[in-house]
Formats: sequence, structure tokens, C-alpha cells
Amino acid sequence: MNHLPQGYRALVIGASGALGAAFVRQLQSDARCAQVVAVSRQSQPGLNLLREDMIASCAQALAAQAPFHLVVDATGALSMNARGPEKRLDELDGAQLLDLLHLNSVGPVLLLKHFTPLLATGQRVIWAKLSARVGSIEDNRKGGWYSYRAAKAALNMLLQTAAIEMARRRPLGVVAALQPGTVRSALSQPFVGDDAMEPDESAKRLLAVLDGLQPTGRAQFVDHLGRSIPW
Repeated sequence: MNHLPQGYRALVIGASGALGAAFVRQLQSDARCAQVVAVSRQSQPGLNLLREDMIASCAQALAAQAPFHLVVDATGALSMNARGPEKRLDELDGAQLLDLLHLNSVGPVLLLKHFTPLLATGQRVIWAKLSARVGSIEDNRKGGWYSYRAAKAALNMLLQTAAIEMARRRPLGVVAALQPGTVRSALSQPFVGDDAMEPDESAKRLLAVLDGLQPTGRAQFVDHLGRSIPW
């Protein structure tokens, strides 16, 4: 991360997942990074995106290690309650839809609420959130996956709105919604083929993309090759 300050501090949320752990490894290998803080449901302090009180407590506990220059939110789930993505309308379940919205969009924006005060001011900072190409309304050509698509589309709107507000206090800040590509992980295993990337390759590419993004006062929706994705 050549465009963050020397000795920058990074925070990876969702560090127990395949991509989250890969981000931690990649950042730990960067000599310019002074510290990588890894947070997950199993860490101390722990985090549960379904409980705002735990999000607030985690942020408060990490305040002593701030300011952070890079936050990577690698949380999220493709399916919950042992139910895969819906292919048709008649497979929709209201409770499942709300659960995925809570985990994939409500939880992440609450992270923004409680953790953006821990970002450095007057310096380049980056808030990076794993999103998905299927959250693009314009790019939706196949249909299906109702709950996951809706949750990621809602996430993208929340990121865009937060980015506009954040730019007022941190004009050097970058907010990015990231499409990591097809990555081999427990989350994606039932849906990917043999050509899936290893998590470390995806994390390495995404960090390089983030390093090259410039502050625009808006959120940027990009893939692991740096290509813009329509909202």
C-alpha cells in the first residue's frame, strides 16, 4: 500500500473468513504497515453484526489502537439457515430475506457508524467493503438470487450515502465496494468451479486496486482488476 502513510495501521473485520484471513496475511507482509488488527466473531473483542451493542463495544475497545488508515470489511454471507440462494420467486422466504439484509447491509453500515470515528483525519484513509457484482442493478442479466442481490444492492446504496458524508470530514478518504472475483472459500464452495481464485490472490489484487483509487467524494464500485462496475 504505497499511497498510505508510512507506518499505516489496518483493521480487518471478518478476519476469520477465507478472504478476511487472506487480507490479514497480505497486510502483515507489507513492510509499510505498522499494525494489522484482526476482528471476528472469535476474536477479543469479538463482533456480531446482528447486534449493534457488540459493534459499539468492539469499536470502543479498539479506540486505543486508532487511528486506522485502512479498514477492510470482509464480512458477509451468501446463504443462511442452510438455505441456498433462491432461483425463483416461489422460493422466496420473508424471514430469510430479512436475515440476509440484516447481515449483509444493516450490519456493515452499523460498522461504518461506529468505526469511522477511528479513521485518521487529514491523511489518506480507505474504507473497503466486500460487495458483489450481483448487487449491481444495471448488471443483473440472469435474475435469481433475490435475497443476496437485494442485500448487496442495499449495501451499495448505504456505502454511497456514507461516502458522501464521510468526504465532508475526511476529504482524502476513499470508500470502495469491492467485487473480489470468484474465490475458493467455504461460502462459495457449492457455487464455484475449478477456475476459482485462491483467497490470497484475490486479496492481493484488491489491495493493489485500493492503493490506486483516488478520493472522489463518492463511493467506487470496482472489481479485483480495477474495472468499474455499474451501480
